[in-house]
Amino acid sequence: MNIVFSKKFKGDTEAIKQCITDFDTSGKKFDERKRNSLKLFEVGGRVINVKSFKVPNLVNRIAYKYLRSSKAARSFEYAHKLLENGILTPQPIAYFEEEGVLFGQSFYVSNHLNYDLTYRELCEASPYLGNKDILRAFARFTYSLHEKGIHFLDHSLGNTLIVITDKGYDFYLVDLNRMKFGPMDFETRMNNFARLSPRPEDIAVMAGAYAAESGDNEKKVFDAMLAAVQNFQEAFYKKKRLKKRLKFWKR
Repeated sequence: MNIVFSKKFKGDTEAIKQCITDFDTSGKKFDERKRNSLKLFEVGGRVINVKSFKVPNLVNRIAYKYLRSSKAARSFEYAHKLLENGILTPQPIAYFEEEGVLFGQSFYVSNHLNYDLTYRELCEASPYLGNKDILRAFARFTYSLHEKGIHFLDHSLGNTLIVITDKGYDFYLVDLNRMKFGPMDFETRMNNFARLSPRPEDIAVMAGAYAAESGDNEKKVFDAMLAAVQNFQEAFYKKKRLKKRLKFWKR
């Protein structure tokens, strides 16, 4: 097993290694997904979050072994980059990779964050639906990402955790394995909102706040943001309909 701990981590490394060894039989399930799973473990008085990435397909088993960094390694690296740039994410602790002729299973370990809501609750049935203060703060947060050259490719409903503070809102990014770094043009910035709220009223609020920060024309920002969302939604539901048809013909 290839094991890398953060230089900033001060804690029981052996206990965390044991969590990985016992992952399938211990820990508390936090989020079960088709591709990956999350579990919580208590170690030394703290709660840690362990994300298990499933064994990839054959092509990626070769690629992750010899050509590129694994999802776990990238999550670890990008978490440190975010924190170095003043962007919040749960504190990274370590990553683990099974060694062999081909790449196997991998794990990313971080501190567990107690949060109040995710972005998803801003655009779905919840007490926070359409909350303008949070939407404006989120748009300003996204602008700060863009200005720092951080292109979070998975900027989507469940990947921003929100903590309500006395001063406002803190935004923490999770699911970090897909990012790019460097200057972003206007179109790329607007497309970064494509997988967020599809509600025009939410888009209008975010567009107004983003335009106020960037100095761009508010209508221009709104039109571009709305077009990005609509294009994504159209492609998403087209793909969904195609999958439904394929399942029908396989019966």
